[in-house]
Amino acid sequence: MKSPPLIRQLVEKAIYLRQLTPEIENGISHELTRLGYISDVDYEALELLMDEMDAGRIRLVPQ
Repeated sequence: MKSPPLIRQLVEKAIYLRQLTPEIENGISHELTRLGYISDVDYEALELLMDEMDAGRIRLVPQ
């Protein structure tokens, strides 16, 4: 069984914790840099994360 893309896993973790930690943010950034592109699945996950943050359901944890 194939595991979900790493970006999606990180977004799921942020949603579960209800916060975007510096570690999660850095992990997403690192993975985007490593891949050099964004898949449809990852794009949808990041879009969901931004929507949740805009709605105030996920808070940004400062470094």
